[in-house]
Formats: sequence, structure tokens, C-alpha cells
Amino acid sequence: MSGLYQRNFDDPEEVRPFEEGKGELRLVNLDGGPVGRAVFEPGWQWSKHVKPIAGTDSCQAAHTGYVVSGRMRIVMDDGQESEIGPGDFMSCPPGHDAWTVGQEPCVIVDWQGFADYAKR
Repeated sequence: MSGLYQRNFDDPEEVRPFEEGKGELRLVNLDGGPVGRAVFEPGWQWSKHVKPIAGTDSCQAAHTGYVVSGRMRIVMDDGQESEIGPGDFMSCPPGHDAWTVGQEPCVIVDWQGFADYAKR
């Protein structure tokens, strides 16, 4: 692809649902790799709703993203933790668990870590 490119997350190239209907990832593909918009429903937790798909003890994807809405708690394997929310930019290395905080879905646009995320 070259030149101007437009795609809408409402018409993505791929949709990957999380376990138990706790959200989904929608992907559009760019020359530099996929960009994803994930919706993490209230009650979602990586170790419950993506770990069975990934088959690893913790999330091994590196993420570079922007929080559109909602809140998420991230705990690194080494114990470092942070809570992210609307307007936050985040960069998160591999080796973490995460979960939604509160009763609002957390929506994140990520342009690094979703290439193989929740891929069956």
C-alpha cells in the first residue's frame, strides 16, 4: 500500500474475540504492521480471558498504545504496577498481567503489540 490510506475499525480486516465474551480486538493492516483497537469489557483480565489463547504465563506482547476510554491496571512480572486511563499514552514491555478497573469498558488503540495478540 502506498499513498493515502483510510480504514475504519468498524470495518476491520480481522476481529479476535476474547474468552467468555469479555471483549475483542479489531485490526487494520498498515505497511508498518497492524494497528488494533481493543475493547476490554468490565471483568476482563488477561490471565483469565487471553492467557488460554496465548498459552503463556503472562502477556509476552510489548504494547505501545493510547487509552481512549475506561481504565486498566497493569502489573509487571517484577511487581511494578500502574493504572492507565483516558488520554494516557503507554508503553509496556512483555511480561505482565492486566485487568479492567471499574464498570466501564477500557478501549485502547495499540500500534505495536497486537500482531499476534489473542490470535487463535
